[in-house]
Amino acid sequence: MAGGQASAGDLLHLVRSGRATTRGALQQMTGLSRATVGQRLDRLFRAGWLREGQAGPFDKSASPLGGRPSIRLEFDDAHAVVLAADLDTRHARVALLSLAGEVLAEHTGSLLVEEGPEAVLGELGGWFADLLKQTGTHADRVCGIGLAVPGPVDSDTGRVVQPPIMPGWDRYDIRGRLRRAFAEQAGGASDVPVLVDNDANLMAYGEQRTGYPDCSAFALIKVSTGIGAGVVVDGAVYRGIDGGAGDIGHIRVPEGADALCKCGSYGCLAAVASGRAVAQRLTEAGVPATSGSDVRELLAAGHPEAVRLARDAGRRVGEVLATVVTLLNPGVLMIAGDLAGTPFLTGVRELLYQRALPRSTARLEVVTSRLGERAGLMGAGALVVEHLYAPERVEERLLALGL
Repeated sequence: MAGGQASAGDLLHLVRSGRATTRGALQQMTGLSRATVGQRLDRLFRAGWLREGQAGPFDKSASPLGGRPSIRLEFDDAHAVVLAADLDTRHARVALLSLAGEVLAEHTGSLLVEEGPEAVLGELGGWFADLLKQTGTHADRVCGIGLAVPGPVDSDTGRVVQPPIMPGWDRYDIRGRLRRAFAEQAGGASDVPVLVDNDANLMAYGEQRTGYPDCSAFALIKVSTGIGAGVVVDGAVYRGIDGGAGDIGHIRVPEGADALCKCGSYGCLAAVASGRAVAQRLTEAGVPATSGSDVRELLAAGHPEAVRLARDAGRRVGEVLATVVTLLNPGVLMIAGDLAGTPFLTGVRELLYQRALPRSTARLEVVTSRLGERAGLMGAGALVVEHLYAPERVEERLLALGL
């Protein structure tokens, strides 16, 4: 960015991040001349992405004669909206969000992931259309769609790869189908950007950005019907080589040697400590339950057997997390999902602090979710915004607009 090479996208990034919010500050940060800054800002104003706020203190960098009142530059987060969806195994949640992450409308309903991508994504398209109609929002204002799914995702293609609990979804063209559903049912553009990522990744991204923006190493463990983890390092989701990072539910544990996992292997952590595993044990004990959400309801009611089994599951997960914490040395470890209540958290803490190196846990915060069931939606929306307003993409979009 130095040496007068800053683009309009770079200027927008500086404004959005709060690092430079006046013309004079942009000149100082980039080394651009006043005229060049003005020209590049003009492109952003014409696109509707920037606006002028109230005048602030005198900006002495703008004039050698004492300056003039500085006009604060602001990202106009009202010029477009984002659609976000968080898909679980038995239900889904969708929302219409402002570019600042404000929930403008929201809907939750039953939706079985096992019904396959064609039906499920088509249903989401209908829900999107209802949100736009409910708020009187024209589909042309939607700048992108974010989708969280309960499986590993190749972020380059947006396709899930060998998902253990998503039968029929392996390498399916999710982006293309969701675009078609949006166009056919909501009247939106057939080329709207669609971003897909793992649900734990997006939950971690949403929680870190919202509640722990200064934490440079953040880990979230989602324990629902399955078990997954999301890791945010230096403000970015860590996905691994092909989206497989964080799949801790399929780490083998000695206690599960005879337990068959949904992935087809024996001994996975998810086979002994997930919401599905706890539900299975409750059913064997005469308490009917089929999923993590059923277990959550029993825990909320204080059912003693559910409490006991949840704490035991927490201990098993805590033993695995001792290795995770030693490897990553995070500042925050967040427990989220259907089982993220006191009994499970107590079990996690018991084994985590017993097995992990004291140095690894000395500055560690072990917490539960702040955003709750909205975490995935917030992360999906933020992912779309950060993608569309990244400096290099801003230049592409401005050129496409003829600016």
